[in-house]
Amino acid sequence: MKTNNQFRVLILGHGEMGRAMEYLLLRRHQLTIWERHPKAGTTPVELESAAEEQDFILFCLPAIPHFDLASRLRPQLHRECLCLNFAKGLDERGRTAAQAMSAALGRNPAFGVLYGPMISEEIRAGRPAFAQAGTANAECYGRIRALYAGTPLYLEHSADITGISWAAVLKNVYAMLFGVADELNLGDNMRGYLAASVLEELEQIIASLGGSPEAVRRLAGLGDLITTATSAGSHHHDLGRRLVRGQAEVIEGEGVHTLKMIRDHGLFDSRRYPLFDLIGSLLAEPTAAGSQMKKYLEQLLR
Repeated sequence: MKTNNQFRVLILGHGEMGRAMEYLLLRRHQLTIWERHPKAGTTPVELESAAEEQDFILFCLPAIPHFDLASRLRPQLHRECLCLNFAKGLDERGRTAAQAMSAALGRNPAFGVLYGPMISEEIRAGRPAFAQAGTANAECYGRIRALYAGTPLYLEHSADITGISWAAVLKNVYAMLFGVADELNLGDNMRGYLAASVLEELEQIIASLGGSPEAVRRLAGLGDLITTATSAGSHHHDLGRRLVRGQAEVIEGEGVHTLKMIRDHGLFDSRRYPLFDLIGSLLAEPTAAGSQMKKYLEQLLR
């Protein structure tokens, strides 16, 4: 429990984001790290017992296991525990991590999401990172601020959990398009066009899904889009480059899965959004990336 601003924190997953959170929190807080597949020679952490009496549980995992893990943990969590999610994808039922957490946890314990420009390598290098903390009320946001006090993670509050969740999820899909354009050497002007047009589509899509279009203009939307679409170390930007190279066998990631779930579950009609639809066409026929981009640009002149 909390003692002199020290919290007990359980980190689920020790990949890129799990290690980044460990870096930020290790000096001030009592950490326990759980991995689905512990490294050889390490003592596995028993999940249910580890969850007892935790002040925070950080879900640093893909969205797919969120519902099962949260359902499994709920009986062990005390009412003051706050679950935080970082996943920017959809589960197999087409739910955002926030939707899966809400279905599993109900109102108690509380949960929140952290989305924004948070490249894990930069966090571990001591550089600043920025995020919107999506929570239902200011009290939960205050607790999150206390958790990260003294770290270079700068936070702002949003009550629009739906909006910032979809902004974070969908920008991974769009980020691949920037990689395609860069690999085709279409230039900086094309990048500027994509940024403006992607924001317009995102606003429309998010409004149709029940979020506020304003979410697109803040850290979880525009901030994270710029980071993911332009960073040399961005996985989804690299996926776009790989599409053009014809390396379809290694095209996988949260953005690719998100696109599939949106179509499988009919979450919205992608044909209404030309750039989003273009990404689906590129993934379906990666060897024709150049001709498909040319066709798209020709249609703009009509």
